[in-house]
Amino acid sequence: MESRLKNLRRAVLRAVQSVSAVEPAAQAAAAAGFRPRAPRPRKPTRTVAVIDIGSNSVRLVVYEGLTRSLAPIFNEKVLCGLGRAVQSTGLLGEAEVEKALGALHRFRALIRVMKVGRVYAIATAACRDASNGPDFIAKAERLCGCTIEILSGAREAKLSALGVISGVYKPDGIVGDLGGGSLELIDVHGHRARAGVTLPLGGLALQDASQKSLKKAERIVKEEISAVTQLKGGTGRTFYAVGGTWRAFARIHIIQSGYPLRVMHGYSIPAADALDFARRVRRLVATNSLADIETVTEARRPLLGYAALVMEYIIMTAKPSHVVFSTYGVREGLLFEMLPERLQLEDGLIATARMLNNLRSRSPRHAEDLVDWTDRFMKSAKLRETDEERRLRHAACLLSDIGWRAHPDYRGEQTLHIITNGNFGAVSHEGRVFLSLTAYYRYAGLGEKNEPASELRSLLTPAMVERARLIGAAFRVAFLISAAHPGVLSMTHFRNYADKFILAFDPKIESLVSDRINNRFRQLARLIKRIGVIQAG
Repeated sequence: MESRLKNLRRAVLRAVQSVSAVEPAAQAAAAAGFRPRAPRPRKPTRTVAVIDIGSNSVRLVVYEGLTRSLAPIFNEKVLCGLGRAVQSTGLLGEAEVEKALGALHRFRALIRVMKVGRVYAIATAACRDASNGPDFIAKAERLCGCTIEILSGAREAKLSALGVISGVYKPDGIVGDLGGGSLELIDVHGHRARAGVTLPLGGLALQDASQKSLKKAERIVKEEISAVTQLKGGTGRTFYAVGGTWRAFARIHIIQSGYPLRVMHGYSIPAADALDFARRVRRLVATNSLADIETVTEARRPLLGYAALVMEYIIMTAKPSHVVFSTYGVREGLLFEMLPERLQLEDGLIATARMLNNLRSRSPRHAEDLVDWTDRFMKSAKLRETDEERRLRHAACLLSDIGWRAHPDYRGEQTLHIITNGNFGAVSHEGRVFLSLTAYYRYAGLGEKNEPASELRSLLTPAMVERARLIGAAFRVAFLISAAHPGVLSMTHFRNYADKFILAFDPKIESLVSDRINNRFRQLARLIKRIGVIQAG
């Protein structure tokens, strides 16, 4: 025994001496300017930028990478009005050209500062229609340092359709992209787009051709729209509205209707309501008395009446069931077109949820375990769900732990806002709210005092709210069992016995069973009108 103690003392003494010898050396190295080597940062993805030279605005958008889930990291536009007088003069105005070239000069500097990996540039109606368009494009290319693709009307329509296909889940209807110089219309169904048409009905083009008269503009719109045979196929389907002025139209509708979300993408209005609102906007713009018009940039305000006029005649001609506003358009379509087919076919919502899971969750693999665990729960509990309900549940699993870094008292509320206002597509507003509620209930619990704002819940049917509570309750059981660690949930199993719903633990993890898990599982079982029982070993 004494010899062991002597050996232990010697080992401790050597360790102390070793530390004492290292300390002065470390101090000397620090004094000489040496610092411990920091861990290498994660290699960033190759950024990609799109310069979009439109008839009204010139814009630079930089995305984190060319992926199925586009994440903009910088977005700047300058309203230059290049198409302001093209219809009457056939030319891009000198002042407008100078303003656009100034914007492009800044964009090139920003691209250098941000070290953007790849830059694409496109130009639309004003540049393709103006006789001095080629001269402007030549100057713009020298400034941008890249080739600028002048989109034909058909090409612009196709890219608009691809943008909607990338940002809307299984779209079915007519896409209308209203710019400053033109309107593109194209039929979409799933991942298929038919040939599109282009019309000189952009806001600036209409303003110019009608000499700022809404009455003259109405005659032009009526004549042009009535000749579009493709619109006849829109009956009972959806009209997808793309473009900045129509987004301004939607923003005013959201504010005036008291709608609880401020998210433009996916905002849906019954066609009859959109028609009434378009007529009201047109009347109020004509008298300059539209309330909340200050929410729209000053340069766009004069164009609202023309946008409302075009919307009105499209609805009367196509007779869609709903109007859905899309923030995904030509730029997103351009990048979507570059993706491999296997990525194009991915579900945009699931791709984004998986990206957020990888970036923000404690263990991304655990979310995949949760997908399998809730699959087994739904099957064992004999709960039916549609394909869309299953899709949303899987997305909810991937988003279930993205709020863990927030303060425990506010995780539910903060995660709810992150999801409802998230910059992603391929999900309806109802789907957004459903996903946010599952995460909210997962963190905040199911008590009546913990219910979120009723305005959000009002967007869902009572059955959807109860389903969100059920999924949230399941998450509360799963995370308490696994502590967000992968490989644990697979060692639990669901069983049915008479009116009992049983959660059985493998012997390897039976020591994880606790009263809290038992209470939460009983709460979950009550939601499906069963008696919850935990079995260990």
